[in-house]
Order: sequence, then C-alpha cells, then structure tokens
Amino acid sequence: MRKNLENLSLEKIQNDLIYLMNCFRDMLISIDEKSVAEILPWINETNPDAIEKIPDEKLIGAYSISFQILNMVEENAANQFRRKLESEIGTEMIRGSWEETFSFWKEKGISQEEIKNILPNIIASPVLTAHPTEAKRITVLELHRQLYLLLVKRENPIWTPTEKRFIQNEIISILERLWRTGEIYLDRPDISSERNNILHYFRNVFPNALSLLDKKLISAWDNAGFDSNFLKNPQNFPLISFGSWVGGDRDGHPYVTPEVTAETLNEHRKLALSLLIEKITDLAQRLSFSDFSNPVPKELLERLKILQEELGEEGSKAINRNHNEPWRQFISLLLIKLENTRSQISGSSKSHFKTSEELKEELKFLRSTLLSIHADSVVETELFPIERFLISFGFFMAKLDIRQNSKYHDNAFEQILKTSGAKDWKFSEWPEEKRIQFLNSELESQRPFLVQGVDCGPEANNVLGCYRVIKEHIDRYGQEGIGSFIVSMTRGLSDLLVVYVFMREVGLLNSGIQVVPLFETIGDLQHSDRILDQYLSHPLTKRNTDTEGKAIQEVMLGYSDSNKDGGILASRWNLYETEEKLTKLSQKHKIELKFFHGRGGTISRGGGKIHRFLESMPYSSVSGKLKLTVQGETIAQQYANLLNAVYNLEILVSGIAKQMTFYKYPEPEKDFPVSVFAKVSELSYQKYRELVETNGFLEFYSKATPIDVLENSKIGSRPPRRTGKRSLEDLRAIPWVFSWNQSRFNLTGWYGLGSTLKTLKEKNPEDFELLKKKMNEWNFLRYTFIHAETNLLNSDKEIMNEYAGLLEDSTIRATFLEEIQKDYDLALSHLEEIFQEPSSSRRTSLNYYLSLRNPILKILHKKQISHIQKWRALKEEDTEERQNQIKTLLTLVNSISGGLKNTG
Repeated sequence: MRKNLENLSLEKIQNDLIYLMNCFRDMLISIDEKSVAEILPWINETNPDAIEKIPDEKLIGAYSISFQILNMVEENAANQFRRKLESEIGTEMIRGSWEETFSFWKEKGISQEEIKNILPNIIASPVLTAHPTEAKRITVLELHRQLYLLLVKRENPIWTPTEKRFIQNEIISILERLWRTGEIYLDRPDISSERNNILHYFRNVFPNALSLLDKKLISAWDNAGFDSNFLKNPQNFPLISFGSWVGGDRDGHPYVTPEVTAETLNEHRKLALSLLIEKITDLAQRLSFSDFSNPVPKELLERLKILQEELGEEGSKAINRNHNEPWRQFISLLLIKLENTRSQISGSSKSHFKTSEELKEELKFLRSTLLSIHADSVVETELFPIERFLISFGFFMAKLDIRQNSKYHDNAFEQILKTSGAKDWKFSEWPEEKRIQFLNSELESQRPFLVQGVDCGPEANNVLGCYRVIKEHIDRYGQEGIGSFIVSMTRGLSDLLVVYVFMREVGLLNSGIQVVPLFETIGDLQHSDRILDQYLSHPLTKRNTDTEGKAIQEVMLGYSDSNKDGGILASRWNLYETEEKLTKLSQKHKIELKFFHGRGGTISRGGGKIHRFLESMPYSSVSGKLKLTVQGETIAQQYANLLNAVYNLEILVSGIAKQMTFYKYPEPEKDFPVSVFAKVSELSYQKYRELVETNGFLEFYSKATPIDVLENSKIGSRPPRRTGKRSLEDLRAIPWVFSWNQSRFNLTGWYGLGSTLKTLKEKNPEDFELLKKKMNEWNFLRYTFIHAETNLLNSDKEIMNEYAGLLEDSTIRATFLEEIQKDYDLALSHLEEIFQEPSSSRRTSLNYYLSLRNPILKILHKKQISHIQKWRALKEEDTEERQNQIKTLLTLVNSISGGLKNTG
C-alpha cells in the first residue's frame, strides 16, 4: 500500500510539473519569448542548437524558474503523500508524527500518567538565523509563496472550468512577475532586511502553524485513547519557544552594533504585542455574552470594578461602550492595558502589563468565569488559542541570543585592561591558568574596571555597549525576550569567565542569563568535557544554572567548523562522542543539559530530516529540552508554507518526545560497534587532513570551485571571511561547503570514506562485517552512511573534471583530481557492499529527482565554467565588463543552487 502511494506521489509530481511548465510556456509566448518557451525542460525535447541561440541571461532565468517550479511541486506532493498515508494507512505510519510516538510509548509500556509528566516538560527551540545561505531575494520568496498557494488551491475539486481558468490566469500572472523580477541581490542585504524576512515567519506563519500543531496533538492524543481533559489545559502541552540570531549574532559580523540589537529587541516586542492586540480584539468581538441570558460570576463583577478604577477615564469609556456585556467589558479593559503596554505608556503601574505573566493570569481568570457558566466550547475554540500563543510568544515573539567569538572577547578585555591602567594587559597571551586565576579574583569583587562612558576601543565598546542594551531592556521589560550569551570557539574555561566579568561591568552578573560554550572544532569537541566540568563546578555557573528551580545548562555544538576541520565522518563521530560524554558529565553534576545544535541546511553542516537526526543521537542525550538553528535557505524550505511548517514542527517536537524516553527510562547499553566507528573516524580524519594539507591544495580549491564568485555574492549581510585574508582557516564553513557543492565535488560530505572503508575491509575484515551487520540496528551508523551516500549521488565526476579544467597547472589538477575521484569510486562501491544492495534500487526517489535535474544542471555548469574563465581573465581596470560577468555568474550560482536544493 505504501509503495503504491509513493508511486502516486511521483505521478503527481509529473502531472503538476507538466501543468505549471505549460503555464510558464504560455506566459513566455504571450510576452514574445517563444524561443525561450521552446527550450523549457520536461515539456520539450532537448535541442542543443536552440539552447545555444538563447542569450545566457534568459536561459539562466528560464532554468532557474523551472527549478523553483519543480521544488514547489515536490513539496506539495510530499504534503499530499502524508495526507494520503494518514487517510489510507494511519497517521502512526508517518515517520515523526505524534501517533508514531504514542504508539512507541505504548509498546514500551509507558503509562498514561507517565506520559502526562513527559509532555509539559518538553521544550523545543528552533532558532532562526540569517546565515548567508539564502540566495533568493525576499521579493522572490514572496512570489513563491503566492504561487504555492495557487497550486494547492487548484486541487480543490469544486471549481468549475471557468474558475479553474481564473486560477490558471493568476498562476500565469505570478510567473510573469517572477520572470520580470531580478532574482539576485545586487546589493548585500542589510540587517534590517534580514530581520524583516525573519519577522515575516513570526507574523504570518508560526502562530497559525502552532495552532494547527496543537490540533494535531489533541487528535493523536484522543485517538490513542488518553484522558481528553488533560489537553484542555494550555499549560500541559510541550513548549515551542522560538529564538533568533538576527540582530544578536555578532561573530565576525561588524554591522551588528548595540543599536541594532536594541532595535531588534523592540521590533520583536512590538510584533508580539500587536498580534496579541489583534487576537484579543477579535475575542472581544466574539464574546458578546449578555448579563440578561448568562449568570455573571461575582468575581467577574469585582474584577471589572478594580480594572475600571485602575484605568481611570479610559476604563470608564470601555465599560460604557459595552453595557450589559460583562465579558466583553473585561476584555476591552485588558485591551486598554495592552495598548498602553505597546505604546510604552508607563503612567500608573496598574495601567499596563509589566510582563506577559500578568496577562496570562487575567486570561486564566477569564477562563474560569467562562467555565463557571459552562461555556466550555467557547473556551476551547476562542480563548485557548490565545492562551497558547501567549505561552509560546509572550511579549517577546522570539528570544534573541547574543553570540560573539572568544578571540574578539580577548581583544575587548585587553582594551579594558589597558584603559584601566594595567601594565600587563596582553590577556590573549597569558597561559590559561593565569587567565582563570585573574578572572576569579576579579569576580570576587563587585568593583567594575571602568567608569561608565570611558572609551576603551572598538571591541570593548561594542561588547559592553551590547550588554548595556540588554541591561536596559531587562530593567524596562523583564528578561523573557533575552536568550543566551554564546561564546563561539570556546577553547577553555577562561573564555566563559571573561563574559561574567563583562556582565559585572554593566550590572548583569545577577541577571540569570546563561553563558553558553560553543564547541566547534574537532579539538574543542575533544576537550569539551574537561572545559564543561570546570565550568559546571564554578560557583557563578552553579548559581546561573537554576532555571525555575531546575538545574539546566545550555551547551552549543557546532557542525560546520568540525566538518571543515576533519571531514564528515570525524565531525559526526566527535559530535556523537561529545554528546555522550557531556551527558554523563551532567549526571555527575546533577544537572540537565539543554543541547543547542548549530545545524546548517546541507548534510555537511548537519542538515537532514530532524526526526532522523534526533534518532541518530546517543541514547540518554535528549533530555527533552533542545535548541537548534534553522539557517538561511532552510527557513523557507521548512516554513514558507503552512502545512510544511506544521509537519516540520511536529517531527521536531514529537521527535524530542520520543528520544526523551531513553533519557527518562535508560535502557541497557546496546552492543553497537563504537570502537569500529572510532577507528573509521580516525582513518577518515587522517585521509582528509592529508588532502587539505598537501602543497597546492589551496590553489586547486581556489581555481576548481567558484569560491571567488561566492565571495562577491550579496546573499547575506555577513562577510564570507572572518578577516580579509584568503586561507582555509579563515574561510567560513558556509562558503567552504557552498563552493564544493556548486562544482559538484560535494567533497565535504563524503571525502575520506572510500579509502577508510577499503583499509578497514583489508586490514580488519571482521570490523567491516560488523558494520554491515549493525547497519539497521544503530541509527547513528545508518544516518551517517546514508548522508554520505546522498552526497556521493549528488556529486558528478564529469562535472568535477570540467571545473578542475579551470586550473592552468596540470600537475596540481591531476594530483588532486585523481585522489578525490579515487576516494569517490571507493566510497560508492564499499557503501553498496555495506548496504548489501545497490543505491539504484534503494534510493529510487532520490534517483528520480536527480534524473529530472541533472540534464539542466549540466548545461548550467558549463555556462558557469565558461563565465568564470572570462571573468578571471579580465583585468581589474575592466570594471564594467567584470561587473557584467559577476552579475551573470551570481545568477548562475542561484540557478544551480535551486537545482541542487541547497547552498552552503
């Protein structure tokens, strides 16, 4: 049955694709672009001569929109497939669904009462970031959303032929707007633009998605036969609490100033309050209950009197506007307080809400009065969604994390020491023991280093300026919109303690804000347990880990830099080991760890289906509280359309709940081949380092990938390098992955695997056989190898050769190409042996998707290589021609990214 549904899904992709491509063709013909219409893929025979006659700009634009249409069609087909699966087989068959989790719990013998204890203790925190991997303009993303909605709309069987024609005309109109809209950023977007894009999701997607998600959980709960009254309480649900880095992440981002952070916090707050006002205004219109036909609780009349007095004249006006409608009067009074809160009118302390908790209490009171007159259905349909909104979004919409690099903090602290008159101010050169001793002695004193207003230097001013913004915000509005202070590239305890000293300088030391280590490189991951052990033993950390009476410490793990450091296998293994040893360490300290996973969109940077990602983690490492980044193009892929947003949030929260089982109810350790994988990790690390450290590698990489093109792109407000120099160490992980993907090497997602498996099979055949045997038992092993295989299948040797042809030095070209392709062939053949079945029969969907894309991608790759050659040959003074070439190259980057469905 499932196989039949999968075939129907592929058939739907084909039918919808042909329909939309015909609309695209009709649009092009209508605007006198018949020659372009005749080379569109999937509805025309490939004609190389006709393709060559089309100007590059039009060819690239046509193929780019074609890929956008294909991606949209595939997303809609996936949503429809899940619906059919639910209707015809059952929701428990949908991987990652609540039904699957409830079924799993029942099989494990977990009682309903235990499940009731689990659900409210789950906290899922997707954190949206503006990492520069979203290559499409916001204008284009909006057109995609409109087109997707029309694609869904036309599926309704009620439409008459005339109505269907109207829908088709709308589709053609949007396709024309897409065709006429410049697709790439001509100027690098500023932080305000990136923030507006993020706020779009908080305004238009997430509130509706969470409401639908609640309904899905309630339905699954009822279908499981559980106590239906339990989920009538809005506090009994898992908490989804969103975060954001836009306007807070200043790691290598000079444009994120204290002023930007202050503006961002205010924008978050204004949006949350505006949405609440809209929702509660709507509630007031709906609750027109009269005191003639409904008994009015005495408590409600008393509360009305108190609120009216507190709000003075405005309160009296609200009461007089709604005679004989006490519930509407009550809500109207709450609206006055909310308007005062949004307008930042202070006045009497009772005239506005200081925190969202105060509004929660008022809504809780409203609930009790409605239940007292048996208006249960009104509570469930009208009030409950607002209560749930307030729990997730409060008055803050998303918690803003502050992130900065440890080296930047070193520079800032040196400037403070120097300004304060210290003779030995070279903090970055001190040994770790001296740093810790000095910081501890400073933290015993409340005396700040500086008089406020002293200019120390750019780094110190920026750090302290940011922290003062946070302090002012907390003093005025409370802490609920503030996330964590994250230290990227955490190398030792002193990197964390120095943040406490910064906090002391501005009066934040007792705020309870957590200072969070971010372990990124393989070396830092390997030392993370020592660092965290010291950190958790520190008195200040012990004090700050108490969150609402529970000892919780957040720890962030980076997926990108560890991959750039040692390749995918070493990265994945060191992350797995780190999660395992830090979890054991947390048990020693009797605290709960909240892992924050810094995942990117691509496999190389930790991307992939979230429920499978969670299943691949070590047992007992998912405590029920988890954060993860959603970066760049992944935001639109997961959340642009409502049904997809609901699905991705469900597999996140349900996946956390399922994996939390092993944390709460530990099982005996499984007999997984961990020592074998440790060996695989070490061998692959050595192979990877051997490649990148070979003389000439940087030249090969610089010429055989479009890295120089990407450094000229305008897809994010953040620079592509941490400093101005070109080196492997300084290059950010995103353009590193992006450039290898564009040239179809996909090196970061598999290199080292082939020779490693060959060595293992030859020298330790019993270990190789053990991997084969445990492939379907150990989720981590399967997840890692499936991902490596996906990257291999997305690679293309023919295209690799063509990009390598950009190197003039034939010796360097031959040396590296031979080494890379040898490992590629070995990886494919050995994976086929381990999976005991060829990928052609196992990965039918992926092969189908690639068969649709590859013929067009090959044309675009050839174009990109040709334009790279022309661009690189131009001299600096050929300004206009260089600008024209780079513009064409950036449209090619965008088009290829659309075909590959990823950037960096």
